[in-house]
Amino acid sequence: MERRNAWLSYKEAEETEMEKLAKAYREFLDKGKTERECVAEIVKEAEAAGYESLESKLEKGEKIKAGDKVYAVGMKKIVALFHVGTEELSGGMSILCAHIDSPRLDVKQNPLYEDTDLAYLDTHYYGGVKKYQWVTLPLAMHGVVAKKDGSIVEISIGEDAEDPVLYITDLLIHLSGKQLQKKAAEVIEGEMLDILIGSRPLADLPDDKKKDAVKQNVLNILNEKYGIEEEDFLSAELEIVPAGKARDCGLDRSMIAAYGQDDRVCAYTSLAAMLEMEETPKRTGCCLLVDKEEIGSVGATGMQSRFFENSVAELLDGMGCYSELALRRALRNSSMLSSDVSAGYDPAYGEAFEKKNAAYLGRGIVLNKFTGARGKSGSNDANAEYVARVRRIFDDHNVAFQTAELGKVDFGGGGTIAYIAALYGMEVIDSGVAVLSMHAPWEIISKSDLYEAKKGYVAFLKNA
Repeated sequence: MERRNAWLSYKEAEETEMEKLAKAYREFLDKGKTERECVAEIVKEAEAAGYESLESKLEKGEKIKAGDKVYAVGMKKIVALFHVGTEELSGGMSILCAHIDSPRLDVKQNPLYEDTDLAYLDTHYYGGVKKYQWVTLPLAMHGVVAKKDGSIVEISIGEDAEDPVLYITDLLIHLSGKQLQKKAAEVIEGEMLDILIGSRPLADLPDDKKKDAVKQNVLNILNEKYGIEEEDFLSAELEIVPAGKARDCGLDRSMIAAYGQDDRVCAYTSLAAMLEMEETPKRTGCCLLVDKEEIGSVGATGMQSRFFENSVAELLDGMGCYSELALRRALRNSSMLSSDVSAGYDPAYGEAFEKKNAAYLGRGIVLNKFTGARGKSGSNDANAEYVARVRRIFDDHNVAFQTAELGKVDFGGGGTIAYIAALYGMEVIDSGVAVLSMHAPWEIISKSDLYEAKKGYVAFLKNA
């Protein structure tokens, strides 16, 4: 059952639409390199499309009715959009859910130190990374510093052409004989991922401070530009990410290379599908974009939190029909696409894949009936009836799709948020875009898969 390459079916109008989507997607990636930045951009685009804050509407005592477009935000890192339908909410929703966090390096809370006239920041990696991939790259710092007076300072260093970039050093090849004998997981250890941020000492310091003259110069720069002091690192969330904009990839410009495409490619296409739904639907549509998936969907902004459940409860209350039973029914009767990426087949590493059940770039959106590791551990395994329903929706709307597993059975595996949503009793299946070099600082996707994902999500919202 080999699937046809989607590029072979496009006419000029579709290619024009695809390029427009790809351009908007690259711009989204450039603006949203952290979960906070993503939520800010999502809210901006949602409001431009007529969405209003659910919290604000409820505070004003406005009743929620069919046709209303509302959104809820949690701690600036998780967001849910609802387009209220004409049918009762207890009958369920059509939900697109993706995550907006990506693997990265987080600056520690006591990070700044000097060693032999070089200043560094200590980091703690976030999510599953090959640590050796993060050295000798131009890096940027994004995030916020919360000061004791309640003010918030936004930080972005390394993206503007005039900005300096940050850097992690590696041992020169001439002296790396012992290093190269180590296993790949040990070549660069977590405590070696320190960010080089300065080498110029501050002059005219008293004798007791001269040993930290470079560190002091860095602190002076931070204080002059941002008004922050060393202790402010204690209440900061600073993320180290690859510097630079998303780019077209390949001489044929058929692909996109960028940081954070797992899972912002699914988040953006889900958002685009949601915002495209202008007419009042019969069944309420929802786009849920969550944080913390890369570390187990934990915390107040992950899928395991009560944020989504609470948001639906508030929505029901605003409609004047809240009850615990109505909430449970709304969640149980919903249908979800857990919009998460899949591992694209890479012929350079073909031994890790089973070719008949692999995802290929250019062959459309990917359905993963199950993920998990080895014996499907940690997986949601979608019901056959639901898989058939999704297949029918995609086929009826000419959406190119393929099915896949995450590599050979005994090679490892991974999970998504699907199993968490399934705890409510709703139907869930993983559905997303194939990615090459997943979790690397720069990842690759096909523009055609981006386009087919958005088409598939539009079809699902209208017909699930």
